Amino acid sequence: MEDRLEVLKGRQACEILDELGVDCWLIWVRETDQIVDPVLRFVYGGAFVWQTALLLTREGERIAIAGTHDAIGIPEGLFDRIEIYDEGISAKLRDVMSALDPASIAINVSESDVASDGMTHGMYQLLMRYMEGTPYADRLISSEELIGKLRGRKLPSEVKRIREAVRLTEEIFAEQFADLAVGQSEREIQGRFRQSMVARGLGDAWAADHNPAVDAGPDKEFGHGGPSDRLTCAGHLLHFDFGVNSNGYCSDLQRMIFFGAKEGIPEEVQRAFDAVLGAIDAAAEALRPGVPGHAIDAIARDFVTNLGYEEYKHALGHQVGRNAHDGGVILGPRWERYGDAVAGEVEVGNVFTLELNVRTEAYGQVSLEEDVLVTEAGSEFLSTQQRELICLPPGRPA
Repeated sequence: MEDRLEVLKGRQACEILDELGVDCWLIWVRETDQIVDPVLRFVYGGAFVWQTALLLTREGERIAIAGTHDAIGIPEGLFDRIEIYDEGISAKLRDVMSALDPASIAINVSESDVASDGMTHGMYQLLMRYMEGTPYADRLISSEELIGKLRGRKLPSEVKRIREAVRLTEEIFAEQFADLAVGQSEREIQGRFRQSMVARGLGDAWAADHNPAVDAGPDKEFGHGGPSDRLTCAGHLLHFDFGVNSNGYCSDLQRMIFFGAKEGIPEEVQRAFDAVLGAIDAAAEALRPGVPGHAIDAIARDFVTNLGYEEYKHALGHQVGRNAHDGGVILGPRWERYGDAVAGEVEVGNVFTLELNVRTEAYGQVSLEEDVLVTEAGSEFLSTQQRELICLPPGRPA
């Protein structure tokens, strides 16, 4: 049991509570096969049917209050204490709260971070009703900072799993690039990538219909749309955005192909590629603990705009872990849509993407994405950085 990741993350959560000066964290769920709090699997890998309260304290205690049929499925040693109920949870919940008497109770509600916003409105209303007549309803705070640190501070075993996901992603890229040729459709290329995933028993880092995203030629917007029947052509670019889920952890990489000889790369394309690469290098050099997310984004954003390109219309980087978009601090601009997530500081153990694109007039967008680990000394690329366009001879048969 000591090696279970849920145990290690549970202990880590208690340490973070103490660091933040928060007395108690409440994960409050029901019917988790239908509605899953994104953070539940960090401390419990199973599912609950009845109303369930998981409480972790800054003193290190882990308590579960669960219905009879749910309690029997909780592995031994995952919690220090399991309180079991039959007819209703409210009395048990109030008793445990009274014994703990926390001055602050973190609950999973957040305006800025979807990964910290797992409590439904209905469950919030139930909690308030069950806490009526006690002082605890007035002691509730958001768990956003706690969850951001818990998800973001990757344990060595978590980093190992992300490394493996990245390695497998790069392995599939290399395998599939060997068979790329002019005259293939985006849809055909995506299908082969997905066959390679199935052969390796890998899951998707995001929705299967656009994993990988495959974008051939100019005049196509990159994003979250699926592949089309558009064909690869000589002298054109081919873009990929691809990620896998391996053993519960994800990768997220973008790569660029040019169908032609290296000496035939158009100057406009090479200049755009160099701009994207330079911006990623500058951001990686600045990425270190204690720096606010928006400051890292500004470095890359200024790099490309100073070269005369329009600014990219997204954040430079999001965290990667259990999900491709893993919540917590974002490397992004101070735009309304990112809320407070860009104001947080980068921490050791965070894994970020570094991704941006610039547009060319005749060839469309050039975009790259790498996965980077934050260390005490700065940053480390987990992916093998693409530092030049991958050039494929256009004469290869399809």
